Amino acid sequence: MASLLFGVAVGNAVLGMPLDERGVFTGTFLGLLHPYALLTGVLTVALFTLHGSLYLGLKIHNEELRERIRGWSWHSWGVFLALYLLTTIYTLMQLPHATKNFEQMPWAFAVVAVNVFAVANIPRALFAKKAGQAFLSSVATIFALVFLLAVALWPNMIAASNDPNNSLTIYRAASSEKTLGIMLTIAMIGIPFVLGYTAAIYWTFRGAADVGEKSY
Repeated sequence: MASLLFGVAVGNAVLGMPLDERGVFTGTFLGLLHPYALLTGVLTVALFTLHGSLYLGLKIHNEELRERIRGWSWHSWGVFLALYLLTTIYTLMQLPHATKNFEQMPWAFAVVAVNVFAVANIPRALFAKKAGQAFLSSVATIFALVFLLAVALWPNMIAASNDPNNSLTIYRAASSEKTLGIMLTIAMIGIPFVLGYTAAIYWTFRGAADVGEKSY
């Protein structure tokens, strides 16, 4: 449900939402559940399912369970690919504003190429039983999709469907310079701790998990 609603939010950000002159949402919750938003929501669920299954394939040594997980990965990749193509076609045909920035940023097409190759490399890596390559390709796919979303929205954070002047841009939504300076200081202090903690957790749980009769 969290993945679905996250994808619905992304779809609404691309399509636009009704905002007043202060940038306050004026629509209803049900109004956010339109076909395009639901499509991006289901696409997000498929992407995260694929990513999770590839991670499991990376972490499990048990060959029998690994084969089952590889089957899940094949199915989830097929569902993701179908939804990815459908969403892309719908976006290109019905939402021309989503590709407008690519005319001013032609270098972004390099990221499109990376995205296509990353998606295509997943089944190749699965067939070759190279779990690490499949997982890294999934990571690259997620990074590329997030980057392309940012390019499509720029400079908006949320586009206003009723009046473009009401859109929340990075400039309208920004805090004061003093507030940004304080938050930068806090981030510079806190990020090393977060990175250190994350590195320690991944180092502690590194390697594949042994699944036996007493595992759950």
